Amino acid sequence: MGSFSLLHWGIVLLVVVLLFGSGKISGLMGDVAKGIKSFKKNIKDDEGVIPPAGGA
Repeated sequence: MGSFSLLHWGIVLLVVVLLFGSGKISGLMGDVAKGIKSFKKNIKDDEGVIPPAGGA
């Protein structure tokens, strides 16, 4: 009951490619990359904003 070997990971990768196809996987990775870029841009934009001092 150890970790997976390289052969196991190869079989899993083959099954994923057969199920989803390479076109869907590349499209999904492109969408993930766009999301990460958008997230980083929004974080950079928010760094200049000073939060208001709120007191109750």
